[in-house]
Amino acid sequence: MLIKKLRLQKGWSQEQLADLSGLSARTIQRLERGENASLETLKSLAAVFEINVADLTDHYLIESKEEPMMKADTQLTYEEAKAIEEVKELKGFYMHIAVFLLIIPFLIGLNLLTSPQYHWFWWPIMGWGIGLGAHAIAVFGGSGLFGAEWEKKQIEKRLGRKL
Repeated sequence: MLIKKLRLQKGWSQEQLADLSGLSARTIQRLERGENASLETLKSLAAVFEINVADLTDHYLIESKEEPMMKADTQLTYEEAKAIEEVKELKGFYMHIAVFLLIIPFLIGLNLLTSPQYHWFWWPIMGWGIGLGAHAIAVFGGSGLFGAEWEKKQIEKRLGRKL
């Protein structure tokens, strides 16, 4: 519970704390539910919060015989890690669209108010649109021309194997 209090005082989300501490968001969630942690986990959190690790050990430290079980339980499978990465990429793309949809109308309005005779707002729309399109291809079309299948074929070709 102490970790949640410290996190909220800083105004951080669980994901932000996980990124800052090098831990998984799942580990942060467990600790905030009051579950125990290893000394290494507590050292990481103490460093992020800039407090003494002793302040956390009374609340969360587990016995050393249980530590390997805790570490093994927090490991992600390859599929889980890949899914998490894909969701982060998708979230980034959606945020890109949201910012585009907020800023472009502002620029159009600014242009029409300040110099309605010249429509310069088309330039940022085209430039940003190209960037947005490239981002969409990276997120949704990654298996296209130079995707994983192409890489696999090239590796097999160089190793002299048939597909």
